[in-house]
Amino acid sequence: MPYNNILVDKENLVATVTINRPPVNALNSETIAELTAAFKDLGADGGVHVVIVTGAGQYTFIAGADIKEFLDLGEAKGRQTIKAGQDLYNLIETLPKPVIAAINGACLGGGNELAMACDLRIAAESARFGQPEINLGIIPGWGGTGRLLRLIGRTRALELLMTGDMLKAADALRFGLLNRVVPDNELMAHAKNLARKLAMQAPLGLAALKRIANAAAALPPAEVEKCEMDAFIALFSSEDGQEGIGAFLGKRKPQFKGK
Repeated sequence: MPYNNILVDKENLVATVTINRPPVNALNSETIAELTAAFKDLGADGGVHVVIVTGAGQYTFIAGADIKEFLDLGEAKGRQTIKAGQDLYNLIETLPKPVIAAINGACLGGGNELAMACDLRIAAESARFGQPEINLGIIPGWGGTGRLLRLIGRTRALELLMTGDMLKAADALRFGLLNRVVPDNELMAHAKNLARKLAMQAPLGLAALKRIANAAAALPPAEVEKCEMDAFIALFSSEDGQEGIGAFLGKRKPQFKGK
């Protein structure tokens, strides 16, 4: 489908999705629909092994949801809007491929919720993070409460959610919200280097790791171990598993095919 608010670029097994809705890349219903369609396509595209998500411009990743759309929300439309965002973020979280957020500025509200749905988060030094919904008399609706609690712990998460305060990138890194912080002008270079590294790993193995990591948040340890055992046996018997073992023993680089 043609996109009005996002850009999708594919190169060397890596797709880059850019939210391109100036001036602050706010997420409206059209953008949510476009992102949903794009991630469904990328999830099914065998030529894409890793996805990067970023925002257009230097100063904003995503400033949040488009508040103007909230003015005429009734209960039915409100539930539809919330479900569309939740479905998108769950799609990103469960996509059988690594998703990297390259955060290049303000990452607030729905933008921070999207970043938290990604697997890895790299931020520019000037990036800022927060869930300011409480300042409008509402709360996050696209999974932000639960994901923030899981990522940084109840005490710190509740303070951010209840005050609406913003975090500097260095503090977000210290709290465990980010994987790394880099100079502003090196953000995409770091994101692409990481994406290229992941793109050379076994696709089935990456998908299994992501699936088990998601399950670990909800299942008892014994069930997680069973999932791990089942995945190990399946991967060991796969073409990629045999290729990886053979390459190690033969002292050569493996050539994974996702089979």
